[in-house]
Amino acid sequence: MAFVINDGCVSCGACEGQCPVGAISMGDGKFEIDADKCINCGSCAGACPTGSISQD
Repeated sequence: MAFVINDGCVSCGACEGQCPVGAISMGDGKFEIDADKCINCGSCAGACPTGSISQD
């Protein structure tokens, strides 16, 4: 299962810089995680200040 970013995202970008495979990019008003690239490492979830990232 890939990680997902929920509607609590404030678009701060903290998660994007933590992803070792570049699976996170800006989507429509919030960041999104490409499930095909995500390696389920959880680095993004640990970096999110709002706790808006969880496993799908």
